[in-house]
Amino acid sequence: MTSTDTRASGATSHPTAKQRGLVLADVTLTVGDGDGTVTALDRVSLTVAPGELVAVVGPSGSGKSSLLAVAGALTTPDAGSVLIDGHDLGAMRDRERTRFRLEHIGFVFQSGNLVPALTAEDQLRLALHMRGGKPARDPRELLAEVGLADKLRRRPHELSGGERQRVGIARALVCGPSLLLVDEPTSALDRARSQEIVELLARETRQAGVATVMVTHDHDILLHCDRVLEMVDGSLSAAPTREPEALDD
Repeated sequence: MTSTDTRASGATSHPTAKQRGLVLADVTLTVGDGDGTVTALDRVSLTVAPGELVAVVGPSGSGKSSLLAVAGALTTPDAGSVLIDGHDLGAMRDRERTRFRLEHIGFVFQSGNLVPALTAEDQLRLALHMRGGKPARDPRELLAEVGLADKLRRRPHELSGGERQRVGIARALVCGPSLLLVDEPTSALDRARSQEIVELLARETRQAGVATVMVTHDHDILLHCDRVLEMVDGSLSAAPTREPEALDD
């Protein structure tokens, strides 16, 4: 984990079509707030390379969710550019962005966000069905890779919180995305399970060569990340170093 980051601010101002991974350049987003507006993202620039896990920390309301929404092609910024593997999201029509999101972006939500009636294997097969085309990863092999070879036929209520998150990670990776966006993956887990989940995320990020951005409030898991950035009032910068606390015996 590095303590400084030249790729978290204006350093990324000239993205190129050949650059892989995620590139945000001078992204600004304003959102409604009662009768007025607030600047959710203030000239944010960020580069995340394939195989890199970047954590974003910061207080509630600082812009972390807006960052994920813009990077995930869910929200169009007011200014700046968003590129994924050289593809400019701003140059796409709505239907093109939707298709691109299905094919190139994976999402991991809090508590897994699984479909209650589906087994672990079927969660992944549904993601493949929605994407269409040839499967990028075999669902059974991927579930085995995340430690769930014996839980293929289990439904969410038959899984622990950590196991549900493992299914969620596998589901996000099964289509072979270029970008993985992770929202508070450890918020419902104890400290030991939290460490296991982020270790898994880090390993899968490197093995799959996917650019991963993880938003979190959990400072104890940051040791597993390649970089840690801090979002404050819509601005992104390198986070001050902080030693992780030791796990309880």
